[in-house]
Amino acid sequence: MMTLGPTLTTARLILRPPAHEDFDGFAEMATEEETMRYIGGVAPRDAAWRGMATLAGSWALLGYGMFSVLRRDTGEWIGRLGPWRPGGKEGGWPGDEVGWGLKASAMGQGFAAEGAIAAIDWAFDHLGWDHVIHCIDKKNAPSIALAERLGSKLEREDVRIPPPFDMHMVDIYGQSKAAWRARRA
Repeated sequence: MMTLGPTLTTARLILRPPAHEDFDGFAEMATEEETMRYIGGVAPRDAAWRGMATLAGSWALLGYGMFSVLRRDTGEWIGRLGPWRPGGKEGGWPGDEVGWGLKASAMGQGFAAEGAIAAIDWAFDHLGWDHVIHCIDKKNAPSIALAERLGSKLEREDVRIPPPFDMHMVDIYGQSKAAWRARRA
């Protein structure tokens, strides 16, 4: 099988582009109502497949996309996170995003923060991004807390993202590469 991008490792995680063997994890997560509440809603297996294929296609077309997140100790697929900008610079996305979504069983253990730190470092170092955003529903308190823990600040409110999710308004949290580096130093 062709590798579409890098594999990043952290103390507890492996981040790599989505692979066919991740599908059962994607499909399971897609059925979790609380998990999916702010990231498109619950979906059947066929829609989960299209979502996973979209992420893999981003790697093939743009050279980046969300990573599959696996636990290093068990190899279990626990979610997806990483750089995201559908359509690249030509698309209508509000900026260069690092987003996250984990299965319910993986929440509350610091995995999203650990993975997001690695993904933001990678985006700044390898994609040449100068600024990173996180598109978050204003009712999603855990994601807002994570964005703030990462050092991001509220930049814009009530932003409409492009179709097919244009019925949802999000707030944009973000920070510059310089602010990220200063905070990490």
